[in-house]
Amino acid sequence: MPKLRVHNLTVSLDGFAAGPRQRLEYPLGEGFESMHEWMFAAMRDRADGKGGIDVEYVERSEENIGATIMGRNMFGPLRGPWQDESWKGWWGDNPPYHNDVFVHTHHPRPSLTMDGGTTFHFTDEPVETVLGRAFEAAAGQDVRIGGGAATVQQYLRAGLIDELHLAVVPQLLGSGERLFDQLGDGVEGYRVAELVGSPSVAHARLVRR
Repeated sequence: MPKLRVHNLTVSLDGFAAGPRQRLEYPLGEGFESMHEWMFAAMRDRADGKGGIDVEYVERSEENIGATIMGRNMFGPLRGPWQDESWKGWWGDNPPYHNDVFVHTHHPRPSLTMDGGTTFHFTDEPVETVLGRAFEAAAGQDVRIGGGAATVQQYLRAGLIDELHLAVVPQLLGSGERLFDQLGDGVEGYRVAELVGSPSVAHARLVRR
């Protein structure tokens, strides 16, 4: 049965999944860019034919994914009504998704088809409806939530996430957007299925009980 999965969601030791004051110059928030160095290093190792724990988790994130869900803040730095439709994401003409991507926003706009098979769909529908559309687009494969933290929180509160992979970086951020704030019982029913570490990061994989 297809699953809803979250992968490589990087958090600080004090629980922040994004830094403060996200904007064009700081898409992940101030002070957060270095938090993803473990992933960039793993991608370099993978390109060089090297292995390792971090490379393994990066590779897992790409397996059997047929559609993607993300929040508006992950798609771009703009807030409120679209001033125009010139912003097409951070990734250039050929984004790395190569599937249908459903973007949660309070301000829908027409779908945007890019090179390489990526089509962005902008929707203000409830999470259950968006997930249904994503599963249909995935055609039997799994759906991945790309981020950010607020979008993951919405799906956790709704009890819809089947698998959640956290990469815990041994740094204290001090401020920003916490992943597990105000979830209520949204984390009940999960267990830690894996907990392993590399020299750079600790990997925790949570699954439904």
